[in-house]
Amino acid sequence: MLFGVASAPAIWQRTIDQILQGLTGVQCILDDMVITGKNDREHLVNLDKVMKRLEMYNLSVNKDKCKFFKDEIEFCGHKIDKHGLHKTEDKIKAILDTPEPQNVTQVRSILGLMNYYHKFLPNISSVVRPLHRLLEKDVKWDWNEECKVSFKRAKDSVTSEQVLCHYDPELPIRLACDASPFGLGVVLSHKMQDGTERPIAFASRSLNKAERNYSQIDKEALGIIFGVKKFHTYLYGRKFTLITDHMPLVSIFNPKKGISTTSAARLQRYALFLIGYTYDIEYKNTNKHTNADALSRIPQESTESDGEEFDAVDVFMLKQLEHLSLTNNNIRRETARDKILSRVYEFVQKGWTVNDDIDLKPYFNRKNELAISQGCLQWGIRTIVPTKFRQQTLELLHSAHPGVVKMKLLARSYVWWPRIDSEIESLAKSCSGCQKHHRNPKQSPLYPWEWPSSPWKRIHIDFAGPFIDHMFLIVIDAHSKWPEVIPIKSTTSTQTIRGLRTIFARAGLPEQIVSDNGPQFVSAEFQTFTKMNGITHIKSAPYHPATNGLAERFVQTFKQSLKAMRGENADLNKKLANFLLAYRNTPHTTTNETPSKLFMGRNLRNRLDLIKPDINRQVQDKQMKIAIKPTKETLRQFTEGETVAVRDYRGPNKWTSGLVTKREGPLNYQVEVSPNNIWKRHADQIRNSDFNDKQGEEIINDKTVELEINPDEPTEQPQDLQQKQQDSELPLSEPIQRRYPLRTRKPGY
Repeated sequence: MLFGVASAPAIWQRTIDQILQGLTGVQCILDDMVITGKNDREHLVNLDKVMKRLEMYNLSVNKDKCKFFKDEIEFCGHKIDKHGLHKTEDKIKAILDTPEPQNVTQVRSILGLMNYYHKFLPNISSVVRPLHRLLEKDVKWDWNEECKVSFKRAKDSVTSEQVLCHYDPELPIRLACDASPFGLGVVLSHKMQDGTERPIAFASRSLNKAERNYSQIDKEALGIIFGVKKFHTYLYGRKFTLITDHMPLVSIFNPKKGISTTSAARLQRYALFLIGYTYDIEYKNTNKHTNADALSRIPQESTESDGEEFDAVDVFMLKQLEHLSLTNNNIRRETARDKILSRVYEFVQKGWTVNDDIDLKPYFNRKNELAISQGCLQWGIRTIVPTKFRQQTLELLHSAHPGVVKMKLLARSYVWWPRIDSEIESLAKSCSGCQKHHRNPKQSPLYPWEWPSSPWKRIHIDFAGPFIDHMFLIVIDAHSKWPEVIPIKSTTSTQTIRGLRTIFARAGLPEQIVSDNGPQFVSAEFQTFTKMNGITHIKSAPYHPATNGLAERFVQTFKQSLKAMRGENADLNKKLANFLLAYRNTPHTTTNETPSKLFMGRNLRNRLDLIKPDINRQVQDKQMKIAIKPTKETLRQFTEGETVAVRDYRGPNKWTSGLVTKREGPLNYQVEVSPNNIWKRHADQIRNSDFNDKQGEEIINDKTVELEINPDEPTEQPQDLQQKQQDSELPLSEPIQRRYPLRTRKPGY
């Protein structure tokens, strides 16, 4: 990745987080990585895992910058050891490097700082007693050894853990700024829940030679800008409170009032800088503003240059001074010397004559609109620039790189000469700065992918997440729009391949895979996987997700649906299953068919199918009519409660008496042959009853259905059947039925 790209740090942080995802005991902020462990053994295990993961992604570390088995490190602005977090010296350097006071005024400022944080400094009054003696009336200034010890102990107290606190994003943050005639001081503090202020960090610097000439309001404003820039990391992106003891700045920098047009130019530029932050500004009396006041009156030695730091606006104004040759007088003199314009000047003054000179034709065509003003030729309100000054004028028009259209608009308000538009275009096209930062070309029209002729020929893959604390592998079939969504633990190549194998086990291997340029897709492991399986891997153009638009659009639909289901009482797997079932059964706007119909040849059955009428019963009735109609036979029917004879396959008696209890269908019945003993019989196995209720014997020997027993198959005796029924696991209510072969023709026929 190129150096200087604004988005490079964020892209690198996201990439390294994905690479280290799933590893324990490791933290990485940009290029600083810390690997920890409870003991040496755990530390070595974590170190080995990190090194293997970095090797997997072809990343290397600088051995000279590596430090191993350290008991104390500095990381992200903190000193970390076995006892916890500690402030680094950078945050308290402004206090530690405060020089010894040289007069009573500076001593008073130091004592004001001690008093500001006296609630957190036990016995501070006895520590600074030697300094208080210097403030007594008629006491001669004597900075002795006792005062030096008291001053050092006072600085150590302010920078101790009793006063300083760690940055907490949940607590209100305040930035106190102040300026003295020779220094700037700022204090970054938290407002605690009990209303007290505890400092996070201090900063101060002395003013350079140019800044000491500022007015006091400019110095106070400079102190605010210095503090905001110094603690930008803490302040940017969150609301904070600015504290100043200069009342006019409260109105000038008030974010609710806007920038005053009557303010000095420098203050307006400072106000424009502060627009990028979210803050409230608050006034505090100087007597109560002693924390920042002390730092400004005894500041650190400044590392700033004595020369004034010019703002971009100042540089622009100075740049215009280089073009002072473009004045009315110089143009008037050069017009008289110019070979063509001198003749035009004479023609305008004395009148035009017919002239075929090609150089004079542009002026001749405008002869009624040309005029002379203070010795300069003008076309309307536009001054005609002599040839000598034209290139300089073009450079002045292009000094801010405004682009062709705006350059032309600007020129049309001031200057003109023949073919000025084409020269403006040539200058803009030849400018290397403009070409490097030229806007993107007009967006190309959408060109759809070729629609595959069958399912699962080309699939589009992408990742969704982190979303609901999960990452999801998304796979879309280009032909049917059939989606597959698999929750995965990480987005590494190994996990991606594992998820794809699960899908391919059900749907088979595709011919093409379309993806973006994510590290898991461009890795050697993934390329090997696709080649070994005969899959062509197509990658989209970098920073152009529209190439993989099918997967990108589905990710949006997927996220929206799961967000809408957040209030439902169901786990993630159930929500995911409900979403996929509904999506696969919904007609797609592109194909006008459901994904399941194109992918599987049928729609998936869901609960909405219960609403539709059951056509199976209609089909059965029609089949029954078709089966009965050719024979012209009437359908035998029996009513509930009717006594009938039912077929008995248990013994030598072919029929037994029973009572119809329920009709299950057109031809199926339930018949009770004895108490709590119900048989299921077909209409062909039931006939009207001819039994004698008293004797319980069959009177009529039925001849309507003749079933012949295969003579080659042995016939079982009743006692054998009864024994088998007792040994069987089936209930007695459903006796074992023996099937006899039906013979429709004589043997050997």
